[in-house]
Amino acid sequence: MTMDPDSAISIWFFIGLCLFVDGLLIFAAGLYQFGHPPAHPVVLYSLHANIWWGAFLAVAGLLFGFTSAPWRQGKKNGR
Repeated sequence: MTMDPDSAISIWFFIGLCLFVDGLLIFAAGLYQFGHPPAHPVVLYSLHANIWWGAFLAVAGLLFGFTSAPWRQGKKNGR
């Protein structure tokens, strides 16, 4: 059985979705940790890397997701 290339969904859409969900989870964990600091913080705790990294992943996921979204595939192919 072969798949119709016109109905295929780009793998980049799913990668964007995964990046977005992971970014939201990391960002939420960072916000929680910001409000409830650990008893023994790591050396660079003051940088709050999980907040920055989570936000970066979420934005990257949105970019990947919107640029390769299935509803935009027809526009890219000239339809």
